[in-house]
Amino acid sequence: MEKLADFIMWLGGWKLIGEFEPEMKKCVFIEAPHTTMWDFVWGRCGLWKLGVNAHFFIKKEMFSFPLGGVLKALGGVPIDRGKRTNMVDQIVDMFNNSDDFSVIITPEGTRKYTENWKKGFYYIATKANVPIYLAWLDYEKKQGSGGKIFYPTGDYTKDLAEIQEFYKDKVAKYPEKFHLSKQFHK
Repeated sequence: MEKLADFIMWLGGWKLIGEFEPEMKKCVFIEAPHTTMWDFVWGRCGLWKLGVNAHFFIKKEMFSFPLGGVLKALGGVPIDRGKRTNMVDQIVDMFNNSDDFSVIITPEGTRKYTENWKKGFYYIATKANVPIYLAWLDYEKKQGSGGKIFYPTGDYTKDLAEIQEFYKDKVAKYPEKFHLSKQFHK
């Protein structure tokens, strides 16, 4: 997959910046900004180039033939949004039952403009006692990275401010759809 990712990124003119900590067997990757499906393509290719086989969650309805097999091969895990189950606890169980498990989560939760980031990524990392990798894309520079390692302290407000500070200079494909908390909004 690394060679295919290299080729796709070369075709698109994208560059991968930085390296991944190879001893990091468990983590939550958050990827921002997220304003287009292309974010998945560039982000997934970047992680493959880094040798990371991270999982992502997608609604179970997408897993019908023929797309289901492709999504599973890419690391997709189906979720049932109709069930009244705690997704955070389900994902924490996945971490606890594996020696090598990582997930990709877009904290915005949507490609559309949203006032607030979803908190799930933070609670998953905190409950599973794993770091958060601050992965990013910058469409202006056509660069991306596995990012900075962040260890949650348990103080969500303080930690989110630090996390969003990291993303304040990253340029989305559709900048009008990317939003940080008011104190970080450009």
